[in-house]
Amino acid sequence: MNKVQFLNQLDSSLKRLSPNERKDILQDYEEHFAVGLEAGKTEEEIAASLGLPNQIAKELLALYHLEKVETAATTGNIMRAAWATIGLSFFNLVIVFGPFIALVGVIFAGWTAGMAFVASPLLVLVNTVINPGTFELADLFLSMALCGIGLFIAIGMFFTTKTVIHLFVRYLKFNASLVKGGLKHE
Repeated sequence: MNKVQFLNQLDSSLKRLSPNERKDILQDYEEHFAVGLEAGKTEEEIAASLGLPNQIAKELLALYHLEKVETAATTGNIMRAAWATIGLSFFNLVIVFGPFIALVGVIFAGWTAGMAFVASPLLVLVNTVINPGTFELADLFLSMALCGIGLFIAIGMFFTTKTVIHLFVRYLKFNASLVKGGLKHE
């Protein structure tokens, strides 16, 4: 593969990035070729030493999505970052996808429990309207206690969700760096 083929393949693999970001990345790789040619290497040797353009693009896209999560931790950005990291290797399907599903399940269960507890007084009132003869004062007091517990659970889940997202993004970065080339200390 020569320089033009390498850069064209890299460019087409980076279509999801903005034109300016693609241009910066392609300029970096053109510099790699320029430095390699000055050192007496052929374009084919330089392309082989850089790796496959598709794999480079996957790594760059994973890093791009991880950086995007740090600026705006929306559900869509987290999903894209997790998916991009999973795409780095088949090994990540198990290593990233398993913890991701488990964390989503725990967060979803916590929020569902908190919201159900908060809504429990309303459910008692709805039950009273539907079944008028079943109202008991103890049910109302118990539901109000559950509502208070639900508020504490919701507050706890707010901070838990933020912490879990932060830790999961760090885990994705660790995993991306591990797949990219091992743990290098700069």
